[in-house]
Amino acid sequence: MTLPSVALDDKYTLQSGRVFITGTQALVRLPIMQHLRDRASGITSGCYISGYRGSPLGGFDQQLWAAGKHLTAHNIVFQPGVNEDLAATAIWGTQQAHFDGDNKYDGVYAIWYGKGPGVDRTGDAFRHGNLAGSAPLGGVICLMGDDHTCESSTTAHQSEFAMVDAMMPILNPAGVQELLDYGLYGWALSRYSGCWVGLKCMKDTIDASASVNVDAARVRIVVPTDFKMPEGGLNIRWPDGPLEQEARLHTHKLEAAKAFALANRFDQVVMDSPNAKLGIATCGKSYMDVRQALQYLGIDDAEAARLGLRLYKIGMTWPLEPSGAAKFAEGLEKIIVVEEKRGLIEPQLKEVLYGKAGAPQVIGKRDEAGTILFRSNAALDPNEIAVAIGRRLLARVSDAQLAARVAEQERLQARVAEKPAMERTPYFCSGCPHNTGTRVPEGSRALAGIGCHFMAQFMDRNTAGYTQMGGEGASWVGEAPFVKTSHMFQNIGDGTYYHSGLLAVRAAAASGVNVTYKILYNDAVAMTGGQPVDGPLTVPQITLQVHGEGARKIAVVTDEPEKYPSDVEW
Repeated sequence: MTLPSVALDDKYTLQSGRVFITGTQALVRLPIMQHLRDRASGITSGCYISGYRGSPLGGFDQQLWAAGKHLTAHNIVFQPGVNEDLAATAIWGTQQAHFDGDNKYDGVYAIWYGKGPGVDRTGDAFRHGNLAGSAPLGGVICLMGDDHTCESSTTAHQSEFAMVDAMMPILNPAGVQELLDYGLYGWALSRYSGCWVGLKCMKDTIDASASVNVDAARVRIVVPTDFKMPEGGLNIRWPDGPLEQEARLHTHKLEAAKAFALANRFDQVVMDSPNAKLGIATCGKSYMDVRQALQYLGIDDAEAARLGLRLYKIGMTWPLEPSGAAKFAEGLEKIIVVEEKRGLIEPQLKEVLYGKAGAPQVIGKRDEAGTILFRSNAALDPNEIAVAIGRRLLARVSDAQLAARVAEQERLQARVAEKPAMERTPYFCSGCPHNTGTRVPEGSRALAGIGCHFMAQFMDRNTAGYTQMGGEGASWVGEAPFVKTSHMFQNIGDGTYYHSGLLAVRAAAASGVNVTYKILYNDAVAMTGGQPVDGPLTVPQITLQVHGEGARKIAVVTDEPEKYPSDVEW
C-alpha cells in the first residue's frame, strides 16, 4: 500500500478527503470552507471573527493567529474583542456593510466566540443584533463555550437559555465532524431566516481530535419549499423600527428556522424498531453519552429493533422543529429525554405532544414518580444513562443478558459516586509574580477576582471573596458601609483590567470607599494560554488611567526598576 503524503497545513489547505484535526482547528477551518462554498456559488464574500477567549475556547485565538496566512488568502479578518459584548457589536456592524453601497464584498459572514460568562454579559448585544438580523449573503454564528463541570470557571454554566432569551436558534453538534457541518448549516440558516445562530461548544467536542471529511460540498443546503417568505424577506434592512423587528422575529424568523431545520434534516431517527415503544431523544454531547450507554448495554441497531427502541438525535435544540418530533413520538409509550444541565428539549417536546391522542409519557429531569432522574447540576455520564435506559427496557421485556449488564452498570455507578482519596489544590506557577503579589500585610484583608489570583483564596493569604470578570472592587463598594473593616485590598490582572475592570475602578472611586487595587501587569492573559492583552497597555498608561479615574495614591512596584527610564511619563 502506498501511503499518502501528509503535511501539517493539510488541515487548512486540503479541499477534499480527510484530515486529522482538533475541534479548535475545525473552527479555524470552518470559515475557510464557507469561503470556498461561496466562491463556487459565484459569491464574493469576506469573513470577520471576533470575541474573547475562555475555556473551552481558550486556544481559539492562538490557532487563528497561527493560521494567519490561510485566513488572509480567504478574505478572513480576525480581530480579538476587548470584551465579548463589544466584539458582538462589531459583528453586528459586519451585517450592515452593504447599507451605503460601498461594500467590498457581496456579504460578510461572521463568527462570535466567548465563554459562558461572556455569553451572559453579551445578552444586550445579541438581542439587538438578532432583532436587526443578518445580511442575505452574510450570516452570523455565535460559538458558546460551555464548561458544564466548572473545570476552569467560577460557575458551571449552560448558555442555551441566554440564546433562547435573545430568540436565537441553537445548533448542538456531537463530535468534531459536526462542528464543521453544523457551522456551514448555521451560516445558511442565518442567511435564510435572518437570525443569528448559536453553536454549542463543549470540551468534549472542542478538545477532541478526529479524522474528518473536509469536502466543502459535503453539506448540501436545501431551501424549504413549504415556507412562505414574507414581503421584504427576513434579513437586516434600514430603516427598520424596533416594533417591526420584533414582529418579524416573533412571527416569521423562528418559523423560517424551523422550516429550514426540517428541510435539511437537522433532527434524525438514528435507531429504530418496527415495534418501537421506548424512545430516547437527545443531542450533542449527551448523544455521544447515549451511544456509549447503549454500547455498555450491548444494544446495536439490530438489538434496538428487537427491544423496541427508537433513538432521536436533535441537531437544532431550540426552537424544536415540531413535525419531526411528533413523527418520532408516533407509536411510543414512553420517551426518555437525555440532556445535560437544565431541560431545554424536554419542555418543548411536551408542548409539541400536549393534547395529542395516545401521546407517550415524557420523562427526563424527573422520572415517572417525579423524583430526579437526570440531574440538572454537574454533568451526566454514560453509566447512569445506561442504568436509566436499561431499567425501562427491562420493565417491558425479560432479558437475562440485558439484566446482567444493567446490574454491572449499577455497580460501576456506585463506584463513580465515591470521592477520590486526595485532590490536588491548584497553585501559582513557579516564578509567577502572584507568588508574592497576592500577599497582604498582617491584619489586612483582600478580595480575589477572575484569573490566576482567584487561587489565592485556597492559600493562607487572608483572601476571600471574588466577583465576575470586571467587577473587581465593586463588591467592596456594597460591603464597606456595613462592616468595621476600614480598608480592603483588591487583586486584579491586567487582562481583566483591560477587558472591563477599569469601570470597576471608576465605580470604587465614585463611591469613595477605601480600597487599594493591586493590578498585576504581566502583559499576558495567563490562565487561558498566555495570550497578549487585546490592545496597547503599558504600566505608565495604567498609572495615567487610574489617576484620571480618581486614584489618590499610585505606587509602581517592580523588581526591575531599570526597565523604566527617568523620562517616563507617570
